[in-house]
Amino acid sequence: MTRFLLAIPLVAMMALAAHAQTGHDACARDVSRFCRAHMNEGDQVVLACLKQHRARLSKACDKILTEHGQ
Repeated sequence: MTRFLLAIPLVAMMALAAHAQTGHDACARDVSRFCRAHMNEGDQVVLACLKQHRARLSKACDKILTEHGQ
């Protein structure tokens, strides 16, 4: 029973990590294309840059931003 209870948080963490990686993958090309100059300035700066280029983003990246309320 203890193993089962410990496995639940581990599975949840793995699912969250997989989703985060998918989001990163979906926007990686857009970040490289439109926001390369800001890549070392932090996530919030890159996010602001992506928002500035919203009309030109890939559908996958736009979807990830929308799903996360951006």
